[in-house]
Amino acid sequence: MGWKILVINPGSTSTKIAYYEDENCLKEKTLYHRESKLEILEELPERLSDLRSWMSQEGLEDFDAVVARGGLLKPLPSGTFKVNPRMLEDLRLRPQAHHASNLGAFIADAISRQFGIPAFIVDPVSVDEFSPLARYSGLPEIPRRALSHALNIKAVARDVAKEMGKKIEECNFVVAHLGGGISVVPLESGRIVDANDANQGGPFSPERAGALPTVDLVRLAFSGKFTEKELITRMTKKGGLSAYLGTNDAREVERRISQGDSYALEVYQAMAYQISKEIGAMATVLKGKVDRVIITGGLAYSTVLVPWIVERISFIAPAVIKPGEGEMRALALGALRVLKGEEQPKDYD
Repeated sequence: MGWKILVINPGSTSTKIAYYEDENCLKEKTLYHRESKLEILEELPERLSDLRSWMSQEGLEDFDAVVARGGLLKPLPSGTFKVNPRMLEDLRLRPQAHHASNLGAFIADAISRQFGIPAFIVDPVSVDEFSPLARYSGLPEIPRRALSHALNIKAVARDVAKEMGKKIEECNFVVAHLGGGISVVPLESGRIVDANDANQGGPFSPERAGALPTVDLVRLAFSGKFTEKELITRMTKKGGLSAYLGTNDAREVERRISQGDSYALEVYQAMAYQISKEIGAMATVLKGKVDRVIITGGLAYSTVLVPWIVERISFIAPAVIKPGEGEMRALALGALRVLKGEEQPKDYD
């Protein structure tokens, strides 16, 4: 029998759960929750109850560890972290933002106490390995923040390095995570030394506006057309494809293109154009010393979008396509490295 790991990944209206033995996923389930107007942490009792019901139905009552998606914590290095009281306090009182992922550590802590096993998080969104130069924005009042899809980015980078017969620390990559939000990062010797912050920079995506002309944005903010909350929602949830085409579903966009919709074609090409530009920009951070460009995330499945990107960036380095988000596996492997003694768990301090 291998190491037995329970994996938990809370989303806005669902919680993904999986049971792993070593690297093998033996059971997985997505639990859908009632739409709620509660604050995120107020949803904890219901989500825990749903999780425990599923565990009881599946007869799961023996684990070596529980691992959850990390929330929007203070900046911290990459790695697997032990869930501790300080982490829970920061997620309760001082999160960088309110997001369902903030529930992960609380759920893991409850399961840890129930079964007497260690609880971990792995590579949360707030992994910060920025170089000093990457923090400058142009205004001292607004430093650039290290926020990215670090969990999947690090996981696919490890996979590609292994395929090359190397360790992640021996490689330089540019990784583009293409999902509802888009993160493009340079990995220098395995470290995320820069990132575009998908909520307010980089290319537009299915839901997010990406970087915008700043003076025009200020004018829009003071136009009276939007409240502060409405404008932030417009930029982070209703921007990009959603703003131009009224849908955040790339499959629907591709269907329209196949039916001859020239506007949908141009918008989709523009998104590929912006993604390619960001990849090129991040290659300059590495001074052109790029071993591979890795394209990952849900949109990496697209046989329309990805070739447009590869055509523009193939001069930088060979492109490797790793479709999907792989978060559950990445969480399981992060815990497994600790259980096997291959990595020391970090203390959240």
